[in-house]
Amino acid sequence: MKFIRPLALAATLAAGLVPALTQAQPFPQKTITFVVPFAAGTATDQIARALGNGVTAESKQPVVIDNKAGASGFIASQYVAKAAPDGYTVLITTNTTHAANEHLFKKLPYDPVKDFAPITGLGKGGQIMVVNPAFPAKSVEEFVSLAKKEPGKYSFGSGSSSSRMAGELLQQMAGIQLLHVPYKSNTLAVTDLLGGQINMMITDTATGLPQVKSGKLRALGVSSATRSPLAPDVPTIAESGVKGYEMGYWFAAYAPANTPPAVVKRLNELLVVAAKSDSARTAFYEPTGTAVFTTTPDELGKFQTAESKKWGSIVKAAGIEAE
Repeated sequence: MKFIRPLALAATLAAGLVPALTQAQPFPQKTITFVVPFAAGTATDQIARALGNGVTAESKQPVVIDNKAGASGFIASQYVAKAAPDGYTVLITTNTTHAANEHLFKKLPYDPVKDFAPITGLGKGGQIMVVNPAFPAKSVEEFVSLAKKEPGKYSFGSGSSSSRMAGELLQQMAGIQLLHVPYKSNTLAVTDLLGGQINMMITDTATGLPQVKSGKLRALGVSSATRSPLAPDVPTIAESGVKGYEMGYWFAAYAPANTPPAVVKRLNELLVVAAKSDSARTAFYEPTGTAVFTTTPDELGKFQTAESKKWGSIVKAAGIEAE
């Protein structure tokens, strides 16, 4: 009998070590899901896939991409907001869901601040104004001139808040009136632009530039303050008569709120390494003209706050009423 109590004590101690050992396991231990608010082929999808490969290379765990497109990013954002806060569900998104939507819609099914834990910024880029080659305007100046002659006749499509706001800002600053046609993604808008159903759109470079290079679309201008190194012959919209015009976009990663700080920190490390890798540079950043933009979680939170205020000002100045 004298051996029973020591054995029982040893068993109790061993059982107590199991949770501690489990908690000590490094993150990640299984597949991570990157949830993307837009369709496959969009810039957000492309950066998610490029970074997913980098995270897999660094962590030795698979990363799968889950495209939950539609409703201006509501579906994906709400999904991640309600996911388990364990680090295995990450939202790879843009200013659409985390800076613009709160000013464009009266009610959101998610809170862009309270429902998420910022991880890191991922990239910044500009957009490109494109038309069907059959459209008569061959420059921004000609497009503006046509639009002024017949207010409301010409349309522009958008599949993201960045794309929409670029078109709204153009109307405001150029003094023109266009018909806005919303789409679930920029790729769908491009499809209709190719088919002649809409007249113009200002889309992310990753989506629009390949169509320009193939001759299927004509580029009129870029939305950034300076010309794109990928299309140096395309003038900026600002230098094409709409002085002061500038509209860009950014990518960032978020986890559900209450994700443990240690897990957020590890996700930050993995994504920063992936964003700065040669593979991501050649697969996404250089081909799309996107600048690497990485931050600490705290820096992303402050950046998001500033961006939200800026987008709110643009929405108000453009006279856009929340839907």
